[in-house]
Amino acid sequence: MNSSLASATAATLRSGNSTNSPALLGFDGFIDTICDVVATRNSADSYERVPTLQAFGARIAGAAGQSTNIEIVPTLIKLGGNGPIMANALVALGVPVTYCGMTGFPQTHPVFQDFGTRAQLLPVCEPALTDAYEFDDGKLIAGKHATVAQISHQNILERVGKDKWRDAWENAHFVAMVNWTMLPHMTQLWQQIQVDFPTSTARKILFFDLADPEKRSVEDIFEALQTIAAFQAQHDVILGLNEKEAIHVAQVLQLETPLGNVLTPQTAPELAAAIRARLEIGTVVVHPTRFAAAANAQGAATAPGPWIASPKISTGAGDHFNAGFCLGQLLGADLEQSLQMGVGTSGFYVRGAQSPARSDLAEFLESL
Repeated sequence: MNSSLASATAATLRSGNSTNSPALLGFDGFIDTICDVVATRNSADSYERVPTLQAFGARIAGAAGQSTNIEIVPTLIKLGGNGPIMANALVALGVPVTYCGMTGFPQTHPVFQDFGTRAQLLPVCEPALTDAYEFDDGKLIAGKHATVAQISHQNILERVGKDKWRDAWENAHFVAMVNWTMLPHMTQLWQQIQVDFPTSTARKILFFDLADPEKRSVEDIFEALQTIAAFQAQHDVILGLNEKEAIHVAQVLQLETPLGNVLTPQTAPELAAAIRARLEIGTVVVHPTRFAAAANAQGAATAPGPWIASPKISTGAGDHFNAGFCLGQLLGADLEQSLQMGVGTSGFYVRGAQSPARSDLAEFLESL
C-alpha cells in the first residue's frame, strides 16, 4: 500500500467538505441470497464448504453422464443489485440519495424497507432474485430475472410520475445508472433521457457501469457505449469497469491493446486512457481485485488496494469501489485520491460486510 496516499486521502475525508449535493441512482434491484456450497456435512449444524469455484466446477463436471446432489446453505439474505448496493454505500458515506428502481411496487419489499428509511425511494417494480455462491477464488451468480424487463421509460413515467421523475433528474448533481447488462430496455431509457432533458443548467457527474456485458451482443454493447458517450456533451461522464469488462469493452471498440487477459498497474491505466480517448468521455475507471486505475483528460493514475485473501463477503465489492471513487469525485479529489477512496471503501466492506461511514473510511485508510 501507498501509506502517504492513504493518509492524504484520509485527511481529505476528514476535511469537512460537504456532500450535500443530491444523488439519483437506478434502476435495478435484487434480493441477494449469499450461499455456501456444502462439500461435507458433518452434523446438522456443521459442514465443510466447497472452498473454490474451480473445485465446484470439477464436482459438477464429474457428474456428467450420472447425477449428483448439491447442498446449498443460505448464509445471508440482503438487498442486492448494483444500484441499491452502490446507493446504500453512498448513503453510509453521507451522500443524500434518491433511488429509482426495482425496490417493490406498489409496496416496498421488506428487504428494502430499511434502505427506504435512509434514501428516498421511487419504486417501479418488484425486485428480481439472485443466489450468489461465494468461493475463495470467485463467485457464481444465479439469477431469476423476470421483473427486469419492467424497467422502461414508460413504466418510470407511469409509476413514478412524470413530474416526480423530472424533479429527481433536474435536482440531482450526481446520477449513477448501472447494471446495463441485465436491464434490456436500458439503452432506450438512456436515449429517452437525452430527449427529455436535452440541456442542463449545470453539468452533472454521470456514472455508468455495464456490469459484465459478455452475454450481450457486440452490436448492443457498442450502441450502449455510443449512447453513454453522447451524455458527455452536457455532463461529465464516468465509465466504471472491472478487469474483465475493461478487456471486453476494448475488444468491442477494436482497440489495438495487446494486454492479454490480466491487467497490471502499468497496463490498466493505459487501457483506461485508450477507452476514454475512443469514447471521448470524461473518465474511465478500471478496478481489478488488487488495485485500481483511472484516466481523464489530465492524465492517468493507479492506486493499490488493501487486498485480503479470505474476505467475509465479495458480492458488492465492486459497487462499494464505485461508491468510494464517486465520493472522491464529488469531493473534488484528484484521480489518485478518488481511487484510494474506492479501494478503501471496497476493502473495508469485504472485511466486515458493512458499508463504512466517512469517519470509518478515514480511520481504515490511516491504518494501512
